[in-house]
Amino acid sequence: MYIHYSGVQVVFMFTERFIQYIKFEKRYSPHTVSAYQSDLDQFIGYLNNPDKKDPAPEPEITHPSQITHHLIRNWMVEMMSHDILARSINRKIATLRKYFKFLLQEGIITHNPASKITTPKIPKNLPVVVEDIKLTQMLDDDEIFPHDFKGTRDKLVVEALFGTGMRLAELMGVKESDINIYEGTVKVLGKRNKQRIIPINNELKHLVARYLELKKSEHFHNNSDSLIVTDKGTDAYPKLIYLIVQKYLSNISTQNKRSPHVLRHTFATSLLNRGADLNAIKELLGHANLSATQIYTHNSVERLKSIYKQAHPKA
Repeated sequence: MYIHYSGVQVVFMFTERFIQYIKFEKRYSPHTVSAYQSDLDQFIGYLNNPDKKDPAPEPEITHPSQITHHLIRNWMVEMMSHDILARSINRKIATLRKYFKFLLQEGIITHNPASKITTPKIPKNLPVVVEDIKLTQMLDDDEIFPHDFKGTRDKLVVEALFGTGMRLAELMGVKESDINIYEGTVKVLGKRNKQRIIPINNELKHLVARYLELKKSEHFHNNSDSLIVTDKGTDAYPKLIYLIVQKYLSNISTQNKRSPHVLRHTFATSLLNRGADLNAIKELLGHANLSATQIYTHNSVERLKSIYKQAHPKA
């Protein structure tokens, strides 16, 4: 890959090797690979920008070893000046850390310049959820979802995300063969290529069976083995899932955020509020660490505070 830095053409040949590494050797999901590629492209774009604010200009870069932590820090400051969220900035810096770690392992550089970067603190926001009672009532209402293939597919999307807590990318990766109707389970391939088995409830089992019948009867020319497909039978894409979720959550919620991840948050919060063990929720969600799951306890505490204020005479 070639970029221009201060008007000079230089070789930045190692990004593609890194992308191939995480794609084929680490077997990262297509969504993750795309995010890494985007972050690296943006960093290269920053290097290529002759108008960037750099009080201490770096010499002409002809090798990744010449990229310093000062240059990376300047990029981070530039992003902050454009009001990019701290979470997004941290992810981009994490991409650079992993990229330079790869170059270090390959013997291309001798130190990781991104390791010295202190990233901005991320404000702790409570997970956004919808009322599970309203969500359940909507899913049980026969008038909400059409009974044709498209309507049944849309209902399956909402029911699966809420009923299993799967991520968007995980749902898109589920194949028909990953569903075991008899045992009531679905096999999911999560982050870091980690596989897990999630139980599914009886309603979801019946819905899957009905959906597969309708899918078969459509006689699609492009017959995909993915569970969720488009109206033409091809593999579903992220925007389609987003549009489905946003459409139906608008029936029960006026909040701005109505994404597939809201259903994942609602799944976890509902389990916790009904006494589920935190470690069990961690396994169902596919979290690597319990700390990632503990954020849902804040929602539970807020719920208890609300109940206390309503019910206690001294509140």
